[in-house]
Amino acid sequence: MAVIHRTTMSPGKLELLAGWLPLRPWYRGGTGGPQLSKAGGFRLDDPEGEVGIEFMVVTDTGGDGPVTHLVPLTYRGAPLKGAEDGLIGTSEHGVLGRRWIYDGTHDVVLVEQLLALLAGGTTAQDQNESGTPDPTVEVRTEGAGVPQGLTGPGTVTDTADASLVTVGPFLREGPVSTLTVSRVLQDGPAPAGDGVPGRILAGWSAPDGARRHGLFAHLATFGE
Repeated sequence: MAVIHRTTMSPGKLELLAGWLPLRPWYRGGTGGPQLSKAGGFRLDDPEGEVGIEFMVVTDTGGDGPVTHLVPLTYRGAPLKGAEDGLIGTSEHGVLGRRWIYDGTHDVVLVEQLLALLAGGTTAQDQNESGTPDPTVEVRTEGAGVPQGLTGPGTVTDTADASLVTVGPFLREGPVSTLTVSRVLQDGPAPAGDGVPGRILAGWSAPDGARRHGLFAHLATFGE
């Protein structure tokens, strides 16, 4: 079970993201730099209890209009070998000491727990309360659904609005599936489509306080 500590981080999460987000190909803020506020999200538990996993929603009002981004984050007590491209930065945690903070699409623990959520093997947790499930996070499956035991990440490719993460089991001819993590969140139902055995939808708050709800991630058809 993830434990939420009521303490400080220096630099804070939003401060780190303000320097990192404009470098992403899916960032849609203005030229004057991000003006970020936390808008929602949820957490997942690491079965080993070592890695913090958070799906953080931030709204940027620095451009012509508000844009809401999804940033999956992991918090580690030491650098993650092979994930240098995913490092957002380091921060001093008031209880746990130095933490290495990663874009979670590059972190095996986050990717495999997100796959477990799609497969029904774990439960989304409240972003701010320890040991409290978040019933507002929806997992929708079609057909045979998502099997247990998928692994990843393989490669991570950023597009204009998402991150595409290859997941296995990995065969000689390549991975069997692609996990798509939304980066620019849109309010509304998940689009219909064949060959999508699993989707995750969740909510966030607009700058005026209105509730929004949309697609956070989905898994493509196996065998493609």
